[in-house]
Amino acid sequence: MSIDDVIAPAPEQEATSPSADLAAAWNTAVLRPLGRPSRGYLITLGVAALGMLWFAHAWAFQLRHGLIVTGLSDWGTGRGVPWGLYIGSFIWWVGIAHGGIVVSASVRLFGAHKLKPVARLAELLTLAALANAGLYIIIHLGRPDRVVTSILPHLPTTIRSSPLAWDVTVVTLYFILTGTYLALTIRRDLAEVRERLPRAFDPLYRVILVGYRREERLKVERMAWWLALGVIVLAPLFLHGGVIPWLFALLPGTPAWYGPVQGPQFLAAALTSAMGSVTILAWVFRRLFRWERLIDDRVFESLARWTGLFALLYLWLQLQQIITGAAMAPEVAGAGAHAKLVSPVFWTAMVLLAVTVAHSGIQSLSPRLFSVRRTAAVAVLPVVAILIDKTLFVVQGTMDPAFGLYHGMGTSYFPSWVELSSVIGAFSIVVLFFLAAMKAVPMIELEEAE
Repeated sequence: MSIDDVIAPAPEQEATSPSADLAAAWNTAVLRPLGRPSRGYLITLGVAALGMLWFAHAWAFQLRHGLIVTGLSDWGTGRGVPWGLYIGSFIWWVGIAHGGIVVSASVRLFGAHKLKPVARLAELLTLAALANAGLYIIIHLGRPDRVVTSILPHLPTTIRSSPLAWDVTVVTLYFILTGTYLALTIRRDLAEVRERLPRAFDPLYRVILVGYRREERLKVERMAWWLALGVIVLAPLFLHGGVIPWLFALLPGTPAWYGPVQGPQFLAAALTSAMGSVTILAWVFRRLFRWERLIDDRVFESLARWTGLFALLYLWLQLQQIITGAAMAPEVAGAGAHAKLVSPVFWTAMVLLAVTVAHSGIQSLSPRLFSVRRTAAVAVLPVVAILIDKTLFVVQGTMDPAFGLYHGMGTSYFPSWVELSSVIGAFSIVVLFFLAAMKAVPMIELEEAE
């Protein structure tokens, strides 16, 4: 029995299928990705694996020759910038992770039921994005062993005064909370369809289902609710609305970063890129597995509205920053604002965000113009725009430091092939992660499908 037979029977048939058949049909649709790998699956797996191999080659080249192979250098006589695409990508991935789990947590806390079909996709995206964020920290250290020799031994003492130490701590805590949240919400699904799951992942299922009982469902829901509350509080106040922007906003030596606007601006950027990423992911799974009824048009309408709203908020905060930096500002602050205003890269990002806002507004005013395919295509724009803008933010902040000794030395930066290869590797990690996850666990909560 197919889903269409149950949901929309032919005229000559009577729609008398019992609810059990309906639930079974939906479960079959949800479990469709767990089937045997298709040709397209294997091709995608091969391409992602090649991307990982290329990234491994680039990273090995950096480890062999040092960070000099990147476009990074020292301030002053080094005529370069110490932070570039690596840190920009780190900010970007943390933002996507933050917004991803906020989507899922909002379903439980605020009753955002329209987004429930994509809640688990958002949770998995959060884990993959946080893994990439941690990877970029390790890459930027130059040598992976510095995590053990430099960061961990001094963390207990530096946590009180170093934004970098706060950064590592909060990202780690966020990863643990997200993993726990996902494990709790997935236990019931795995228990319900255990006999239909791939046996290759039995060791993983046994770990997740330790001590599982059917009567624990209410307790798990309560635990998930409290975890969702913790995530909602932690994310805007301490992660992308707090610790990450503090890394920059507390440095008066770099006027382009310094100031309280970084908190809300980082938060708006995170939510914008995350909503766009979840939209793309939802469209991919809907198209691949014919989930038009599971991930219906209302999901994309809601995601488009929220993406446009957060993009508009980000543009407004950018306007505030430009006005305060360009109108009778101190010389050091004005230099950063001027550099932004004359940068084609900056305006490219702003135009992409403006198109996102316009598209969302037009669809809201005229629902007849709504298109799922166009919504997914436009969702790419804010994702790319935030990556461009955050990398430019990092670079320009280091190009105009308030150090009189370095004025006039001249700085320049363009990502090297090694840095650009890290972007390929990061996206390959996300693809490989989802290719593995879709063969191990349901991508949509069975309760939502039923």
